[in-house]
Amino acid sequence: MIPVTSKFAVDESSIEEHFIRSSGPGGQNVNKVATAVQLRFDAANCAQLTDAMRQRLHRLAGRKMTAEGILVIIARRYRTQDRNRQDARERLAELLRRSAAAPVQRRPTATPKVSRMKRLESKRRRSTLKQRRTVRTDIDGG
Repeated sequence: MIPVTSKFAVDESSIEEHFIRSSGPGGQNVNKVATAVQLRFDAANCAQLTDAMRQRLHRLAGRKMTAEGILVIIARRYRTQDRNRQDARERLAELLRRSAAAPVQRRPTATPKVSRMKRLESKRRRSTLKQRRTVRTDIDGG
């Protein structure tokens, strides 16, 4: 089991890992050793996920999620296979953690009376300032 939150863990049977050759750091090993990890998580058939979590995961994952509901994470940041594997699992856990958190519903609030009064007073001040700047044509006759 991979712990995601204190109440939620993912069964490792829903995770599939393939090791592939990686570009990037690795020196001479880069052409010989398969250090990159391609982690595939079957979110569509995972019993621990609720429908709401699946929808949020799909939105968060974006292009990493296939049409069949399989999340694909490729980790090739590090030189060793173990560290890349660990990185892929951490990224999966972070995505699942974010999808487990329900979004907070926004409650509309009224603007405080003091703020409205300040705004109206500043508008009045600005208006009188601009009125004083205008050229009075009715007095000048011109």
